[in-house]
Amino acid sequence: MGVLIRFLIITICSLYIIRALVRLFLPMLFNSVINKAQEQARQQQQNYNKAQQPKPDGRVRVDYKPETKNSVPDSEGEFVDYEEIK
Repeated sequence: MGVLIRFLIITICSLYIIRALVRLFLPMLFNSVINKAQEQARQQQQNYNKAQQPKPDGRVRVDYKPETKNSVPDSEGEFVDYEEIK
């Protein structure tokens, strides 16, 4: 019976100590994780802003050239505009 009471006392004391340590260290851990995530987001934003700034080298750059679709297929021939005379 004495071994059971001793085990229960040690277990309860251990749980209180662990609970107190978690209350102390868990907020510090969360703050460090949040600060690290904020710093990474800030760096990504800075890198994005740097990439978006135009480079002043005097050259024209075309990033996208849309495909031109012919309204008349090649098999139809060439269309000539005309005016009707009355």
